[in-house]
Amino acid sequence: MNIEGREYNDLELAIKDSYRMASRYASEGVKNGIGGPFGAAIINKQDGKYRIIAVARNTVIETNDITNHAEINAIRIASKLLGQKFLSNCILVTTARSCPMCLSAAIWAQIKTIYYSEDYEVAASNGFKDAVISEYIQGSNKTVIKEVNVKDGSTIEPFEEWGRKLDRVDY
Repeated sequence: MNIEGREYNDLELAIKDSYRMASRYASEGVKNGIGGPFGAAIINKQDGKYRIIAVARNTVIETNDITNHAEINAIRIASKLLGQKFLSNCILVTTARSCPMCLSAAIWAQIKTIYYSEDYEVAASNGFKDAVISEYIQGSNKTVIKEVNVKDGSTIEPFEEWGRKLDRVDY
């Protein structure tokens, strides 16, 4: 989405505008069969100012890629624009509470704060299973997927190689 290059002194106003842009972009995506009803924005904080640098929407339907959630798309855009994998100086704003995958992506990106509007109940009432996945992760619902641990000696090799690598880039 084309973003106005506006700087904000007030975080609340930046969040409000992020919600407005992300919601509008998500609605457009729903109408055009691009994805689900989710939008996200990344606000970059620098020198005491806030700037919306990425606005994204869910593109699961268009791409046939179940991982193309709005938050993931926004993180990808922001990382590319800023030329960095860690977004610790950024804030994630989402139209709905992040699913476990998106929450994990935000944690991996070292985003420290997420603002969200709608809760899991709204997503669930519209057919999304965020709460079920959270229940599985918390251990209260083991029927979602079957995980089987089968040890194989060959799978340790890449980890050993990583451990020996002197010029590795930790993340």
